[in-house]
Amino acid sequence: MGHVVVLGNEKGGSGKSTTAMHLFVALARAGKRVGAVDLDLRQSSFFRYLENRRDYAARRDVPLLLPELAAPTPSKAPGRAEAEAEDRQRLRDLVAELRARCDFVIIDCPGADSVFSQEAHAAADTLITPMNDSLIDFDLLARVDPATGRIKGPSIYSEMVWKSRQLRAQAGLKPIDWVVVRNRVAMLDARNKRRVGDMLEELSRRIGFRVAPGFSERVIFRELFLHGLTLLDLKSESSMVSMSMSHVAARQEVRELVRSLSLPGVDAVA
Repeated sequence: MGHVVVLGNEKGGSGKSTTAMHLFVALARAGKRVGAVDLDLRQSSFFRYLENRRDYAARRDVPLLLPELAAPTPSKAPGRAEAEAEDRQRLRDLVAELRARCDFVIIDCPGADSVFSQEAHAAADTLITPMNDSLIDFDLLARVDPATGRIKGPSIYSEMVWKSRQLRAQAGLKPIDWVVVRNRVAMLDARNKRRVGDMLEELSRRIGFRVAPGFSERVIFRELFLHGLTLLDLKSESSMVSMSMSHVAARQEVRELVRSLSLPGVDAVA
């Protein structure tokens, strides 16, 4: 059965879709068959990224790796309870079908709570939570006392992850490997970086996640979205973007992130 990787964060703009796309390309280049699910039925940033990739490949007549796409259809049942139950079952069936055919299934969740998102978290073998490296976004994970700066307790999102872990335990499944990824790490604000790092370390011991390095703030990520490309494509697609030292450093960040995830059967990133 395929390994399910879920990108979850209830705040927008944290880099979920960018992370999902780079992870897909890394896995595909490692020879893995990948299924992709976008649960953000309004924005669909992950699928739009992939659509841009397909268009670029056709326009330039170049071969680019693509995943198998799937998305659940929301229930039209009149009753809320009936609709939620139907939505949960539809996503379970969809993920089960993809797991039977693919080595990995990447699910990009919306930046808000939903039945589909809850069900995806319960299905996750690996949960990746990208967060912008700031005290504002730390609120995603925990409630902080504004007077003392001390952690008062887990956030609503962290409690939802805890419930997902309980559901997996009751079903006899392996625990979720929860990885919090620090994106947009400031280059110069060392004091803020250190404070966020200390708070993450404390919280990780309390609610059980591990921290991985993510992506720095770089214009290249926004530019590549329009073409459907990733930093791992630039070697073969160098005519579109000339490689700079900044791009080389950014590509190394991608490789380090994939390595830190310790996904089964993935030893190196091409």
